[in-house]
Amino acid sequence: MSAELRAELEKFLQTLNIETSCVEHPPVFTVEEMMPHLQEVQDVVTKNLFLKDKKKKNLWLLSARHDRQVNLNDLAKKLGVGSGNLRFADETIMLEKLKVGQGCATALALLFDQDHSVTLVLDQDLLEGGHHMVFFHPMTNSATMGLKPPDLLRFLQETGHPPTLHHFD
Repeated sequence: MSAELRAELEKFLQTLNIETSCVEHPPVFTVEEMMPHLQEVQDVVTKNLFLKDKKKKNLWLLSARHDRQVNLNDLAKKLGVGSGNLRFADETIMLEKLKVGQGCATALALLFDQDHSVTLVLDQDLLEGGHHMVFFHPMTNSATMGLKPPDLLRFLQETGHPPTLHHFD
């Protein structure tokens, strides 16, 4: 299934004339597992967390530089959901909304969030840090795909997911 979803993603990116750079690697489930396969990548690699808030059940996808520390309590306060209210969402919800499972969370899966129920929180550095490319999984954890920051922003706007920018320390 991930091959078909990846092909659909790649076709959508082509319709937007977005050029990508892709690195194929064995399946990985954590950033730590992935990084040895990306030693040739000079640009920024992301980590992605699929979250929900405990009270309102809103869904959030967080995409940040792989080397950022993410404090969910601080993030919850900044998002207005209250400290202690952000949790990792169940994999079944991620499969339903983004069509990817554990280890495959990616901002590129927002293409499949047809009802726009997932809000993207994007590390501000990914767009404004002067990076040539920003890397995400392309619907599979056996590859990592890079897009130029302006193309990433255009992709997000075209899918109806303008990001909420957040500065991580």
